[in-house]
Amino acid sequence: MTNSHTARDIDTSRPHSARMYDYYLGGKDHFETDKHAAEAVASAYPGIFVCARENRAFMHRATRVLAREHGIRQWLDIGTGIPTEPNLHQVAQSVVTDARVVYADNDPLVLKYAERLMRSTVDGRTAYIEADVNDPQSLLDAPELTDVLDMERPVALSLNALMHFVPDDRDPYGIVSRLMDVLPSGSALALSHCTPDFDGPTWQKVTDIYNSAGTPVQFRSRADVARFFEGLELLEPGVSVGHRWRPDSEPAATDAEVSLWTGVGIKP
Repeated sequence: MTNSHTARDIDTSRPHSARMYDYYLGGKDHFETDKHAAEAVASAYPGIFVCARENRAFMHRATRVLAREHGIRQWLDIGTGIPTEPNLHQVAQSVVTDARVVYADNDPLVLKYAERLMRSTVDGRTAYIEADVNDPQSLLDAPELTDVLDMERPVALSLNALMHFVPDDRDPYGIVSRLMDVLPSGSALALSHCTPDFDGPTWQKVTDIYNSAGTPVQFRSRADVARFFEGLELLEPGVSVGHRWRPDSEPAATDAEVSLWTGVGIKP
């Protein structure tokens, strides 16, 4: 991994979605501007903390299901965010020790802490690519990708709480299709996406906060989230609110608090 960024490249003058997410999760890798923006979101939508936790919990469950029940041994996780243990590779390698995971993000602060993502088991491997989901070809061309992942074998594409940061004018469905097209049969898409379906006015306020902070967002309906899975075989229970996708225990939160559509699909 080449660390081409230094601390001075980190823009602390305006909030960043990854650092705001770190705040929602109770982390410490954020700045005052991120805290203020995150608190503005929390003021409009107190459920944001529940949403963030349930998003992480979905990622853990989806990863375990793919490893245990579908033979997945490789993951491409885009929009990784600031490392929060257990990271995806730790979850995967707790099921299959030889799991291989490539992480990708375009935030200098994530890059700064990327060594946390490199602590693989002896049998497995991890790598970090500095890349932007809006330019999928540069990610696919990165040598680290094929150095770690065997693109002839199934790969799980993990897009957690990412695609709502790709508005329609950036062709989100085309991006996901481009990434899935290069993966072989048996590969998977695991995706989570915030939604205004349960409280439209509140989510309009959240949209306004992110947009005014310079981070374009587009939260989508269930039908629009389901479009990401076109051509894939959805695992039960289909596109579901995050805490209702194969929960480990009886869900305690309300759907409106979570406001997160999730799903896992297998490529035929």
